Amino acid sequence: MNRAPEHQPAYVGDDGALLDVAEAIAADWAALGVHGSFLARNIDTGAQLGFDIRELTPLASVVKVPLALVVLDLIATGELDPALPVTVDPVTSSVGPTGLAAFRHPATVAVGDLLQLTLSVSDNAAADALLDLVPVAEVDARLSAWGCADIRVRHRMNHMYECAAGAAGDNFSLALELAVRDERAGRHTLETLDPAYANSGSASALVALLRRVWCDQISVPSATAELRRLMGLQVFTHRLACELRADSLRWSGKTGTFLNLRHEIGVVEADSGDRVAMAALTRADRRAGQAPDIDLAIGLAGREAFEALRR
Repeated sequence: MNRAPEHQPAYVGDDGALLDVAEAIAADWAALGVHGSFLARNIDTGAQLGFDIRELTPLASVVKVPLALVVLDLIATGELDPALPVTVDPVTSSVGPTGLAAFRHPATVAVGDLLQLTLSVSDNAAADALLDLVPVAEVDARLSAWGCADIRVRHRMNHMYECAAGAAGDNFSLALELAVRDERAGRHTLETLDPAYANSGSASALVALLRRVWCDQISVPSATAELRRLMGLQVFTHRLACELRADSLRWSGKTGTFLNLRHEIGVVEADSGDRVAMAALTRADRRAGQAPDIDLAIGLAGREAFEALRR
């Protein structure tokens, strides 16, 4: 099997010490068979460290953050009612292991609660129900108008599973094998793993979005405040948050997982006033439905970056 040429990361860091941290993180990931990009930036000082920060990557469920911001903006401007009831029927809803996607019977949920399910438990059915109200093209256009050109929304969440089924039938293990094979060969059998066709973004663009949300410099303050609150409700703490657990720290984030993709973006805030936005976007070069060692490596990267960027 042909392998893609060995990749040499492009590092960023505001001084030698920060570059050393970025290089150490990249080396740790490479030792586990992980490719991807990482960026951590102090929201207030602008100091940053990372590597391959402009590389476009399929976002999986990380895309739910910009989707939620667009929906919250429409709520803030009175174009969408957060109390509007929406019925989700399992017969026609999206696939997923959590929330409404795991339901066996129809359920009626308000738009505001669909947002909470989308971000707290990464509910694909809730996210696609929101996309029934605010179409993909409208979400993408709103992001572009806000200057988020490197974050693209091109399809519903369920399209990821449709593409996997088209290539591997009901055999999700085979779909994972195809994803890993393509990662090694530098090609894309599955459309939703191709940044040119997937919901995609870069670490740089995602961290810039987080900074604008935390500084109320995008949409309107009521929308950004609610997005921060909802991201703080995420129940998954096995990646960036796993090494940032302390009474003096608050983590607000969103994971993204699909086949060989394991991502997280978010902001850690300390009682000292330090605020660091992060994006970890990874692609595994090995077949593993679960990979706690990769999740831990992402968490260690978050802790090392936060400690290096504290004032």
